[in-house]
Amino acid sequence: MSVAIALRAYRVAAWVTGIGLLLLTFYAIPMKYLFDDPRPVAVIGMMHGFLYMIYIVCTLILAERCRWKPLRALVVLLAGTIPIASFVAERKVTRHVQETARAATA
Repeated sequence: MSVAIALRAYRVAAWVTGIGLLLLTFYAIPMKYLFDDPRPVAVIGMMHGFLYMIYIVCTLILAERCRWKPLRALVVLLAGTIPIASFVAERKVTRHVQETARAATA
């Protein structure tokens, strides 16, 4: 798998995970505690957990392809657990990978 394909997979996983976490945080949890309806947390929470595992795999593959230091990979992995952070991390990672690729070809 090339860096470009790994980056694309990571970007999709980051967005999907981020949207799932936003749904969990701002829809499902309020439904549980304000309206006493635990079903959205059960469904969206399970979905987010599964999607986060995919995010982990995509991030680790990208980290391996780009030869990141473990701390960088860990920070990017943790971004999937904080609402909105995965979107910010995705932009920074994309910019960094693209700049590194441009520098390597120049």
